[in-house]
Amino acid sequence: MAASITYRLRLLLCLNKRRPEFTSSWARMFCSSSAPSQFERVGFIGLGNMGSRMANNLIKAGYCVVVHDLNHDAMKKFSEQGILTKNSPLEVAEASDAVITMLPSSAHVMDVYTGPKGMLSSGNLIRSRLFIDSSTIDPQTSRNLSASISNSNLTGSKGQQISMLDAPVSGGVLSAETGSLTFMVGGSEEAYMSAKPLFLSMGKNIIYCGGPGNGATAKICNNLAMAVSMLGVSEAFALGQSLGIEATTLTNIFNSSSARSWSSDTYNPVPGVMDGVPASRDYEGGFATKLMAKDLNLAAVSAKQVGATSPMTSLAEEVFTQVCNEGHGTKDFSCVFRHYFSGKDQI
Repeated sequence: MAASITYRLRLLLCLNKRRPEFTSSWARMFCSSSAPSQFERVGFIGLGNMGSRMANNLIKAGYCVVVHDLNHDAMKKFSEQGILTKNSPLEVAEASDAVITMLPSSAHVMDVYTGPKGMLSSGNLIRSRLFIDSSTIDPQTSRNLSASISNSNLTGSKGQQISMLDAPVSGGVLSAETGSLTFMVGGSEEAYMSAKPLFLSMGKNIIYCGGPGNGATAKICNNLAMAVSMLGVSEAFALGQSLGIEATTLTNIFNSSSARSWSSDTYNPVPGVMDGVPASRDYEGGFATKLMAKDLNLAAVSAKQVGATSPMTSLAEEVFTQVCNEGHGTKDFSCVFRHYFSGKDQI
């Protein structure tokens, strides 16, 4: 009961602008008492399946959170909890010490940061002193945006230089819900260390990858490897079925031999083999095929920019794009077993 009362008071005190009788010292007592960070008020932009859960974990950790999303229904869910909502990215930046963005594409990221009502449109002074982008976008956009911030005349409200981190995540909706995401972080090491308590409120594995854009690079390389692995495992299962061996038998063989992989022992694509995975629920939930196709396109574009040889990237992008074009874009990406390789359920 006491914990519940404290939590409600914390939410109420995050609205101190509406209730001037609450002083900033009271707000600090409740909003930051359990949040080990120099960032008392944290903005969050992008309240989709991932972002909404990440923002909720920040709230549970004791941060005063300010949110924005183009979807007013998504913001309403937070405002009904007593969480402060804002009408534009700029308003979020003006009310927050740090801002986290979780957005669908590079174009959305650029609009939120540099658009007419973007966070960088205020002139030379802004309250926020750290921006963290957890969107999955191409590394070059991350590097360009970081350079723009570093080269600008913007300073934080206390005169600090503004920093940016690219910090995409791995783990999906379930890990976002449970606060067990993996963060791949690029940017200055000093900014990374200052942001670590924020990351630990939303995830359990925080990996520093180096300079600007390296977090984005790590994410697209991870998803490329995941996509190729899923295609190989799915093709092998479908071939085995055609040749008369059951997927359960092949799974036992794969998982006790050199073919073992995450796609076989944790995220098996064959319906009826493993409980609790998207294949067990008609490929609903999980990581959408259209998002995998998007990430593979990012990898293909990046490979072309640096002249890297990437035949598997091109083939994987072609396969997942075809599955999307056939109407399965919202299904989990493991549905390639059924919809591309014509694999059968395990009875």
